[in-house]
Amino acid sequence: MEIDDIKGRSLPETVLLSIRARNARKAKATPRKRVNGAEIVVASYNVHKCIGTDRRFDPERTARVIREISPDVIALQEADNRFGDRAGLLDLARLEHDTGLVPVPVIGNGKGHGWRGNVLLFKRGSVRDVHQIKLPGLEPRGALVAEIDLDEKRSLRVIAAHLGLLRRSRSEQARVVLDIMSSADERPTLLLGDLNEWRLGNRSALNTLHTTFGPTPPAVPTFPSGLPVLALDRILGNRHDLVSAVEAHDTPLSRVASDHLPLTAFVHL
Repeated sequence: MEIDDIKGRSLPETVLLSIRARNARKAKATPRKRVNGAEIVVASYNVHKCIGTDRRFDPERTARVIREISPDVIALQEADNRFGDRAGLLDLARLEHDTGLVPVPVIGNGKGHGWRGNVLLFKRGSVRDVHQIKLPGLEPRGALVAEIDLDEKRSLRVIAAHLGLLRRSRSEQARVVLDIMSSADERPTLLLGDLNEWRLGNRSALNTLHTTFGPTPPAVPTFPSGLPVLALDRILGNRHDLVSAVEAHDTPLSRVASDHLPLTAFVHL
């Protein structure tokens, strides 16, 4: 179900549509394959501090979901403790051993994995440049910007972000994300993350992003994971043909591992 489908509907109608859409996805579910020349699989996943819908803290379960996805690039949100020393919550060495994913390096993160809870991992290539961006607003939000050389000929810029809960903050944060981009710069760029934006129309922070990342792909509900209704998570590209096959990674494990489902997509370079 696209988020456009729920405009003007009551909550019971929206829930019923979500149930029907999920059943339809299950009925036609097939193993994810690289098709139509798609070169890499990318994903965005709010891991909810590795606390599942059963209220159990289980980092290994979170890692198993990531292994299910088998991404080439993945952005994680809420992968560090929010308070105190902001310690990282995943066993990154074990994850690298099992999947080949390594984190983009950050500085000044203490015991944390990433930047304000944002962790960006990639499977192959090398990191040319990294920027840690503080986003405005009442909450401690941030964005991680990485230039990744996938091989000698192909490079990709990735912006991993987690926007705030307040509408005004999201609009300001979206403008900062756009400031990162140069209008003359046509490098393939992805915006991955929990954008926390379910609104459409003039009040939506997504409108701010349209100049570079629009028109956005169809919205895919990912929250709450047990019965996804809201499209809070996004994978956007600055080229109309860069991102395809955006879908929620909806499995028995992912439904309980976090309050968000992971979002996946194919990227053509």
